[in-house]
Amino acid sequence: MGFLSRLFGGGPKIDFAELKRNGALILDVRTPQEFKGGHIKGSKNIPLQSLNNKLKGLKKNQVIITCCASGNRSGSAKSILKNAGFEVYNGGGWRSLNNKL
Repeated sequence: MGFLSRLFGGGPKIDFAELKRNGALILDVRTPQEFKGGHIKGSKNIPLQSLNNKLKGLKKNQVIITCCASGNRSGSAKSILKNAGFEVYNGGGWRSLNNKL
């Protein structure tokens, strides 16, 4: 993959629906108040600021798809999870991700 492809996201497309069908966990890292206002059915809410303390409650053998409001916090969550040894994908904003499922 070239520099411009990496920079502008021209890499391989991720089939989030397929990941979900195969048992991936949708992890919503917004605040509980945001989550209560709407979320993907079946998703788990762990706010980004609590994620490091909740890693032990997640299964290392389960693929995780992170989401939030816009994709920024879910990107940070992806980094935390990846560094902890999880297979993780950034799904971006929860509404957009919901449309891909």
